[in-house]
Amino acid sequence: MPRPLQAPGTHWEYNDVRVNLLSLALLRLFRRPLPDVFAEAVMRPIGASTRWRWEGYRNSTVEIDGQQMLSVPGGGHWGGGAFIHAEEARIGLMMLARGEWAGHRVLSARWIDRATHPCSIYPNYGYLWWLNTDRGYYSNASPQSFFAIGAGGNCTWIDPASGIVAALRWLDPVATNEFIGLVISALVR
Repeated sequence: MPRPLQAPGTHWEYNDVRVNLLSLALLRLFRRPLPDVFAEAVMRPIGASTRWRWEGYRNSTVEIDGQQMLSVPGGGHWGGGAFIHAEEARIGLMMLARGEWAGHRVLSARWIDRATHPCSIYPNYGYLWWLNTDRGYYSNASPQSFFAIGAGGNCTWIDPASGIVAALRWLDPVATNEFIGLVISALVR
């Protein structure tokens, strides 16, 4: 059923289309498969394993410079997306360190600041990161917390206020706030 269009900048809705379009735009910009760019720019510098994968859909191939390349989606469902296991919480540690890893700059601190800054029309989202502005997402987490949240209850929780980075796997999303509360209360003891 068609929905009425909203004026640009007045409506917020989470959906995969914008992430998939961003992936396509970046593929056209770099003119290389994004999994290769991500491995080179982020995963290798932080010492990540090679067991992660980022797959496209069976129908997401595009031609760039005469070569067929997969335009990978952002989400990890319907057979495509990024599949990164809990051992790769190194990404969260790098985000906590505002883009540094072992004394080397991987991402700019300015980019980290922008990515974790609330969107003007939905304060619990930044640039591809879920935010806890005013404790609006998880009441037990600090308002500085931000999250990478994926299908199946997978979540990486980054809390600059306490220095916590926790990779949650297959946790019922309803239990996430309780888990955060248990971790925070254990720190207070």
